Amino acid sequence: MVEIGTFNQLDVVEKVDFGVYLDGSERGNVLLPASDVPPTCEIGTRIRVFLYFDSHDRLIATTQSPRAHVGCCELLTVVDVNAVGAFLDWGLAKDLLVPRSEQQVPMKLGESYLVYVFHDRETDRIAASSKLSQHLSEQAPWLKPRQSVELQIVTRTELGYKAVVDNRYLGLLFNDDAFRPLRVGERASGFVKQVRPDGKLDLLISQASLQNDHELGERIMRYLEREGGTSALGDKASPDAIYRQFKVSKKKYKQALGTLYRSQRIVISQQEIRKVG
Repeated sequence: MVEIGTFNQLDVVEKVDFGVYLDGSERGNVLLPASDVPPTCEIGTRIRVFLYFDSHDRLIATTQSPRAHVGCCELLTVVDVNAVGAFLDWGLAKDLLVPRSEQQVPMKLGESYLVYVFHDRETDRIAASSKLSQHLSEQAPWLKPRQSVELQIVTRTELGYKAVVDNRYLGLLFNDDAFRPLRVGERASGFVKQVRPDGKLDLLISQASLQNDHELGERIMRYLEREGGTSALGDKASPDAIYRQFKVSKKKYKQALGTLYRSQRIVISQQEIRKVG
């Protein structure tokens, strides 16, 4: 069974002039356009592809990596607004729709919003929502104090920050437990501080994790300044080249780039990164 809006491992079953067809199981054959077909691809080759719907609502495959997938939250920018809803840039040819009924506040062109991506099974479409409480639980009584979790900042409140927990729950990070100002969309390692009697979560951020991530991001920004605002260490840079410059793994480096990108301090392409402003 294939999963819509995420990555699947599918077999090539037919080659045509405009691409290859992949075995989409109950969905039938799915086209992978020629521009995405690996040069060594043959019938029987298994390829890791992302499945989504094109502008004609046909299921299609791509080897590109979008900025978000079904079941996750991400900070994305509005590139168009019309009577249907707002459309977000998620790195694919067809923009991601946020229907008007799924907007917490009316979305504006050029603004960025933290959204949850989901597969609407009634319409069989991928969509996004900024009404996070409709898709994520605000109660998780089965979590334990001091349990390690991954956090993503949703918004600032009078008490502190509302945060997504492990892409599944919502919790509160009090100002005194934040250690420093946090940005909407920022990700950080954290812990459950306590589970209240009503099942709601109070959270903590790992201070060491925040300091290390922040330090790497600032090192990258200083490096960009020295290089005139651009660097060849983009998505396709080798792990060795990244380690020689920053003494960190490629995974850690890309996490830092993601934080800088979401805070709109850099622009990322496969070949380079560029400082904004």
